[in-house]
Amino acid sequence: MEKVKIKLEDIEKSFDGNKILDRISLSLKEGEFISIVGPSGSGKSTVFNIISRLIDADSGNVDVNGKLSYMYQNDLLLPHKNIIDNVSLPYVLKGESKKIARDKVKELFGVFGLSGYEMRFPDELSGGMKQRANFMRTFITSHDIMLLDEPFGSLDSITRYSMQEWLINLRKKIPTSIVMITHDIDEALNLSDKIYVFSDKPAKVLEIIDLTDEGKRNEENMIHIKKDILDLLA
Repeated sequence: MEKVKIKLEDIEKSFDGNKILDRISLSLKEGEFISIVGPSGSGKSTVFNIISRLIDADSGNVDVNGKLSYMYQNDLLLPHKNIIDNVSLPYVLKGESKKIARDKVKELFGVFGLSGYEMRFPDELSGGMKQRANFMRTFITSHDIMLLDEPFGSLDSITRYSMQEWLINLRKKIPTSIVMITHDIDEALNLSDKIYVFSDKPAKVLEIIDLTDEGKRNEENMIHIKKDILDLLA
């Protein structure tokens, strides 16, 4: 039986009397990649903040079975530290020496496509390479459950597509369960096992689209699914 890593049931949240979330339910299984798409300001980041216990839901049940890490759109790399010291920072914050922390992350540079960039500084890297380093540091913080908030939103379209393909290949090498917020429907279709379509606020789940059947991933069917999502968000 597949292990459930995150389960939200009938989550409601209001701020200053304005309802943001209206009975949101969501489930993430071990090893699964789900995306949340919806209008700007519909409460997607509020869901992340509730999952990570930064804020409390007004009502409903929140069950998180594992350790979380959270990756934001901006890379948040420290400009005065080289890449190996940036990505090994989670170990240093736990009390490890710089040498031990570096030793622990060295082998991951090949996995994340960053070999040769260990001693470079963030301003020497392209946007895509910075996000690889950002993803690597998030993974080191915890690869059990990863929350990705528009992880490629700041990249140009060519680099963004390249990063999506990189992430698809990376998932074959590393064990992780992922929830991603994105405004890019093509990105959600390309990466996800399931897509949760949110309404405008107060956010409700309009539809859950299951893409685990590889037979559904032909070009014609994906075009129809994209149209359906656009119609839901219109």
